[in-house]
Amino acid sequence: MGFPKLLIEGNPGRIEELQMNLQKKLNCVNRKLNIAITRIANPYGHPNIFAEFIAGQLRNRVSFRKAMKKAIELTQQAGTKGIQVQIARRIDGKEIARVEWIREGRVPLQTIRAKIDYCSYTVRTIYGVLGIKVWIFVNKE
Repeated sequence: MGFPKLLIEGNPGRIEELQMNLQKKLNCVNRKLNIAITRIANPYGHPNIFAEFIAGQLRNRVSFRKAMKKAIELTQQAGTKGIQVQIARRIDGKEIARVEWIREGRVPLQTIRAKIDYCSYTVRTIYGVLGIKVWIFVNKE
C-alpha cells in the first residue's frame, strides 16, 4: 500500500474485515488467509496511486487543471524523469466532451527500452464518468 496508516489507524478491525471479505470472495472460508501489508517507498511514483489521487480531487469538485498540476508536483518530488496525464470526457460538467492532457519532463512513448509505467482509471463524478490515463517515465539504468 502507498499509505498503510489509512487502513491501520481508524479501526483496528479493518484488516480482519478485509481478510474475511477476501475469504468469502475466494471461497476459502475453511482455509487460513494471511495478509501482509508492505509500504511502498514512493507512492506517487506509482501510476495507480497517482490516478486515485487525481480521482479523489475530481470527486471533491476541484478544478481538473489544479488537480493535475498538484499531482504532477507530488510526482516530481518522488524522483521521476517525466509524467503525462490525460483526462477525457465531460470535464467540469460541460456539454461537449473533450480531452485535456499535460506533460512534464520527458515521456518517450515511442522508445521501446524506456521504462514507462501506465495506468488507465475511471472515476464517477456527479457530472458523469471521466477517464484518467497516466504515463510515468522512470528510467532505471
